[in-house]
Amino acid sequence: MGDVITVFGRDLPRPAGYLNTASIGVPPLRASAAVAEVVRRWAEGRTAPSEFDEDVEAARAGFAAITGVPAGDVAQGATASGLIGPLAAAVPDGTRVLVATGEFSSVTRPFAQQAHRGVRVTEVPLEELAARAPAHDLVAVSAVQSSDGRIADLDALWTARDRHGVRLLLDVTQAAGWLPLRLDRADAVVGAGYKWLLGPRGTAWLAQRPSWVDGPPGAQRWPEVVRHGAGWYGARDRWAGGLYTPDPPARPGPAGGEEAPAWFAHAGSAVTVPWLASLDPQALRAHCVELADDLRDRLGMPPAGSAIVSVRTEGAAEKLAAAGIRAAVRDGAARLSFHLVNTPEDVRAAARALRS
Repeated sequence: MGDVITVFGRDLPRPAGYLNTASIGVPPLRASAAVAEVVRRWAEGRTAPSEFDEDVEAARAGFAAITGVPAGDVAQGATASGLIGPLAAAVPDGTRVLVATGEFSSVTRPFAQQAHRGVRVTEVPLEELAARAPAHDLVAVSAVQSSDGRIADLDALWTARDRHGVRLLLDVTQAAGWLPLRLDRADAVVGAGYKWLLGPRGTAWLAQRPSWVDGPPGAQRWPEVVRHGAGWYGARDRWAGGLYTPDPPARPGPAGGEEAPAWFAHAGSAVTVPWLASLDPQALRAHCVELADDLRDRLGMPPAGSAIVSVRTEGAAEKLAAAGIRAAVRDGAARLSFHLVNTPEDVRAAARALRS
């Protein structure tokens, strides 16, 4: 094992130069050990399906706590787009969906696939979403943009929702795990667990609030969401008669229509998500944003208050790679992201590479 860093009471690997949490997070040692133990027991024939229920519920409760929504409104799944899909399939014909230009396609594509029903997806600059919202039925947007880390103006979107009856779907995949969130006013909240929530690939959650169907003030009621992938796991009595009945009594809320979980992935997320939910969200944000804004300052960029830094100078990605710094390229720019495994040394190394 290489270097280890202790942050907020947990030991994490210290992969020097890793600035790519926005692509995939580095978990605390306790989480990777939990997954390794499950794999070991699986290889020995010592696992049983029902033993993962506690992990599923722990991760679900952690996501609810991080986003500020009731756990009873949260369904688990494997991907953000897979959870959004049934919502998109249920919106009325002709629904007008407003998205940010350059929005991540897991948010936009499920609605674009409904074009045959007259569902229209319109792109506008992120800064114009709230102003343009009154002419639409739904705003679907990432709280933090994947390509460059810009943060949506949620206060303006809340106002547009309350004044004009526009539903609001928020993707928190690039926000939950570093940005303080209180999203109980949103109509739907979705997020994947393998980035800032530090879980394995294969966990995601959707909070579908009652207002998704009932509507915010002034909006028309929408059809109930049909979860076409509903399986045995959503049955109230999943370990008995619910396994062999065409339509068994379902669990209450969106969880009653969910697919079976990816068990091993939940073994990791059951460690990371509740832990992140237990942290002071302001301290967590400060840790990440202070590093990111330090880099911006060293590069002559204004502070942005985001954990993601997008550098659009020529050769940036190549310079970072040559210096052994792991980042990503998104929308033609080098994307660097700062999380719990990062320290000021990572900032200095990135700045040296980019100024070379």
